Amino acid sequence: MTIQEIYNLAIEMGIKADPRGEALVKKQLLQTKKAYEEVSKKKKEFFDVDSLTNPYSDTKIYFGDPKKQVKKILAGIDANATEILLADRLNERNEKIDLVIGHHPEGHGLAGLHVVMDLQVDVYAAAGIPVNVAHALMSKRMLEIERRIHPTNHTQVTDTARLLNIPFLSLHTVWDNMSDQFMRNYLKEKEFDTVGEIVEHLEELPEYIEAIKGKAGPLIVSGSPKSRAGKVALFFTGGTNPSKEMYIEMAKAGIGTVVDMHMPEDAVKEMQKLHINVINAGHMSSDSIGANLFFDVLEQKGVDVIPCSGLIRVKRKGGKKV
Repeated sequence: MTIQEIYNLAIEMGIKADPRGEALVKKQLLQTKKAYEEVSKKKKEFFDVDSLTNPYSDTKIYFGDPKKQVKKILAGIDANATEILLADRLNERNEKIDLVIGHHPEGHGLAGLHVVMDLQVDVYAAAGIPVNVAHALMSKRMLEIERRIHPTNHTQVTDTARLLNIPFLSLHTVWDNMSDQFMRNYLKEKEFDTVGEIVEHLEELPEYIEAIKGKAGPLIVSGSPKSRAGKVALFFTGGTNPSKEMYIEMAKAGIGTVVDMHMPEDAVKEMQKLHINVINAGHMSSDSIGANLFFDVLEQKGVDVIPCSGLIRVKRKGGKKV
């Protein structure tokens, strides 16, 4: 496969797993196309034309010829300059790595992280939060994230890839969408009376089993194993965490237990006050689920994957860590 074919496959899989549904995502792509057609010729020069087919601003090709053939990938949850240098060092040992893929965004993918957070508006609306409230709170949070990232040296890693001639891309929301879809379906398999029963169900998945061994398994940060679960809501995608105000709205929506990858401490304290149970399923392990679903397909197409940097590689058919 070429880099472009790998990238296109990721976008396709991300859209199919999008919690908003394919129809809404495609509608938004049409709106982006219309916006592009209406801007001035001068502004078209700065328009992200990739957004015409890719609705995820944090999923990008940073460096490399899109036509380059790829037979072996070095992949991690976090891929920064360390992983780029690692790929270069491994190639000195004749590993023949053609591409580095990270999950968390770098470069202009990181700079555009706030844009993809609009996805969360529809996710929270589906969970019972009024869409106007979700939109207002997310709009405020998106601006906060934009301001936070704006002054950072977000090109440092992409510059390293360019100087070492190592093709590099990241697949953020597309993998999160796949993790989110997988986990929603998984949690639907059973009904839960207590928070402890949810945790026990999570602990049957191989990614979380490995995380437990590394002292980073699912963790109850609000409530206890004996707490009544109530209405269970899962939030695994949408760029990064919302503001603590959104979590307060979850209480109004009647949500009893939140399952997420991780939650900031200020939000945890609010949830404890509101008696909403929270299970932090685990960051690296949860991210690995979406990555594994993607790499299972990629390996079937003849591409080898070397996992690193937090990626717990599990092949779903056999359920084994590699």
